[in-house]
Amino acid sequence: MASKITVHKGDLPDGLAFPNGVAVDSETLGLKPHRDRLCVLQLSAGDGTAHLVQFDGKSYNAPNLKRLLTDAAIPKIFHFARFDVAVLSKYLGVVTGPIYCTKIASKLVRTYTDRHGLKDLVGELLGIELSKHQQSSDWASATLSDAQKAYAASDVLHLHALRAKLDLMLKREDRVALAQRCFEFLPTRATLDLAGFEDTDIFSH
Repeated sequence: MASKITVHKGDLPDGLAFPNGVAVDSETLGLKPHRDRLCVLQLSAGDGTAHLVQFDGKSYNAPNLKRLLTDAAIPKIFHFARFDVAVLSKYLGVVTGPIYCTKIASKLVRTYTDRHGLKDLVGELLGIELSKHQQSSDWASATLSDAQKAYAASDVLHLHALRAKLDLMLKREDRVALAQRCFEFLPTRATLDLAGFEDTDIFSH
């Protein structure tokens, strides 16, 4: 069944519910939050639907979105949360949580490989082939192409299923508590990145 993708300008509409957690990903103009602004935030309830919130770069006053991102009762599922959490802090001014990061979970349990990208995870654990052709494109465009919408949606549509698979592996390897402590540290890691310590290991000698 085809996924349903809806684009919203500036904020989520009233009345959306994410009872099983919300998958979140961001599209920016690059990989440096201080330089490259947030353009699109995509979200999914894990039910085959994706909501894309498009920002014009002038206003990030998104009360419904901010309320969701800071709701302590709703888990936020990311892949490489470190980057997205920093971007959300920089542009929306929120500390997102609670967090689940599929990349961290993968690194803790898939120690038999060094391939922890979303495409690799979805391929191995879910048997789904993702296209990354739109990974480098102009996300600040006033109108998103169908290819951009599909790409953005694909980054969140499978995160709930990945979390379920990775949770089983974390439990099997007795690393659930360790993963949780890593997730809880992510806002601090993002703050360090924004403060200029992104390439410095402050724990080294």
